Amino acid sequence: MKVKRKLFGLWTGELTSALLFAALWVGYLNGFSHLAFYLTTFSGVYAFIILEFILFQGSLYWFMKWRRVRRKEDSHLPSSYIQLFLLLKKMNKILLVIGLGVFVYHCINYGLKGLVFFLGLYAFAWIEYINYYVIRLSYQSPSEIKEFFEQKGFKRSILAREIDKNQRVWLHRLRWFFCLEIKEQARIDKLVHLKVKESLIGRRCFL
Repeated sequence: MKVKRKLFGLWTGELTSALLFAALWVGYLNGFSHLAFYLTTFSGVYAFIILEFILFQGSLYWFMKWRRVRRKEDSHLPSSYIQLFLLLKKMNKILLVIGLGVFVYHCINYGLKGLVFFLGLYAFAWIEYINYYVIRLSYQSPSEIKEFFEQKGFKRSILAREIDKNQRVWLHRLRWFFCLEIKEQARIDKLVHLKVKESLIGRRCFL
């Protein structure tokens, strides 16, 4: 029950944050005309979209785990789901690297105007990416903060560990498959060799 409640709070919290940020963006755009430059430039919108994209990924991840626990299943996600997040991880990397080009674009076209705003959103997106796909950065409750000090440093995030485990399993399966292929090919070669040998012996007897 405690795990299910925690997972529920995580996925609803991330979803609420993503929706709240979007609502504030639209609200400020409509209510404060002097902020229009910051909220409508390509660089600002791009950084905001990346941030929202990663937040929705976090919400989806915790939702999937919560749904499995609610169904009395193990909280670890099946391989097909982990493959989805592995794909999303690669997409995040591409989008974040493109963000460096957007940074250059902003500097060339706007100089320092709105640069801090863009960099703040861009850094926020990087932090969320690292928090989910690399190491855990978020420690909110007193028990989590205590856990952080007891473990003496940052640990791999849960999703990162699940992705690593899934990749090791797939690698093991590939090795097992290729070993079977090699053994099967060796067996076929041996049979062919025996057939050729029997054929040669048969010819000699006929002659």
